[in-house]
Amino acid sequence: MTKKWFVLRVQSNREEKVKDTLEESVRVKGIEDKVTNVLVPTEKVSEIKGGKKRITERKIYPGYIMAEIEVDDKGNIPSDVWFLIRETPGTGDFVGGNRKPMPMATYEVEKMLTEAESKEEQPKASIHFKEGDRVRIKEGPFENFDGTVEEILEASGRVRVILTIFGRATLVELEYWQVETV
Repeated sequence: MTKKWFVLRVQSNREEKVKDTLEESVRVKGIEDKVTNVLVPTEKVSEIKGGKKRITERKIYPGYIMAEIEVDDKGNIPSDVWFLIRETPGTGDFVGGNRKPMPMATYEVEKMLTEAESKEEQPKASIHFKEGDRVRIKEGPFENFDGTVEEILEASGRVRVILTIFGRATLVELEYWQVETV
């Protein structure tokens, strides 16, 4: 018996509730050895709202959860697990081919687990504009200047903006939250 990861469609915005219900059903049935892990992959995102920096969690795959399930030699999910999952309120169906769920590839599982771990450590900036957008600087020494986004430095949460100062184009680097779209 080996364990494989499967993707389940669930009702949008109910991923956590479905995950909790599924985990509780697994516990009640006593089949924790067959369904060993259920995940709602999320990432931490830092946002500025009302002038305050907040770190929120955002679902990476809305409408889906991942489950690690023990399969038999042919790669089939045991029928008791299959019916338990299918009868859990809020679950849709497994992602896969004709009535046979397709397990996730090993590299997909590793990527998903790595993303989940790395997102816990460092929040990602939620930058709502792109290169070429017209922006206004709302804070700092260039407050109320208008410019154009030249480059977005997502890793550092900074933005390079071209401003016209004294009739000359000048490139300045700002925090993403100091800038808003015009």
